Amino acid sequence: MRSLRHAAMALLAAGCLPALAASAGATAPCEPRDLGFDRADAGWKPQPISKLKRDTAYVVAKEDGRTVLRASADRSASFYAALFKAPVGVPAAVSWRWRTDALVPGADNRDKKREDAPLRVVVAFDGDPSRLPAEERRRMEAARKVAGINLPFAVLMYIWTDHVPLDTVIPSAHTGQVKMIAVATGKAGLGSWQSVRRDVAADYRRAFGADPGRVLGVGVMTDTDNTGTKAAGLYADIRLECAR
Repeated sequence: MRSLRHAAMALLAAGCLPALAASAGATAPCEPRDLGFDRADAGWKPQPISKLKRDTAYVVAKEDGRTVLRASADRSASFYAALFKAPVGVPAAVSWRWRTDALVPGADNRDKKREDAPLRVVVAFDGDPSRLPAEERRRMEAARKVAGINLPFAVLMYIWTDHVPLDTVIPSAHTGQVKMIAVATGKAGLGSWQSVRRDVAADYRRAFGADPGRVLGVGVMTDTDNTGTKAAGLYADIRLECAR
């Protein structure tokens, strides 16, 4: 459980993830949210993964008059996350901007021993654990008993990676409840700001084959713990959007 790939530990920590409940994504109303890093009401906090891992450094800063989050990983992995006080309805889209100057040397997100990324945007979902295979239910129960935390039902990770075509869904090697989607791949766009907008419900259905539950929180992560290298990235303007 000390690994990112048990990803739900992703969004634990200081937090207190809302208790898991039956999925209500289809009926709960969408709530547009501006999750700017300078907004106190967004609730952004560092989220360590394990005491056995170095934490990635995250610093809120100004660049060209706009607020950004600077991430610097040095053989490290941890999240910077906004955990919601109560689950919210599935947005029509999640959008953001990000930038990195380089890919992580040696990283390959298909290989659990090399699964690192310079940029990740993470969305955690509510759901009904009784629908899960026995092994997944045992994992959740162990996390609750041993660590005193409620793991998200499912996690989508939007990543900048290499070796796979754009829009590839990459399953976690550690749990079926975490799926990565390559929304940027290869060297194209390195060194400049890139804007991303994703249909959350459509991505969830493609990754998990079911409708999503409510959203528990959003996070970002820059990590190099598996490759033992360094990476840096910038994040800005994360928003949950509703249909107009």
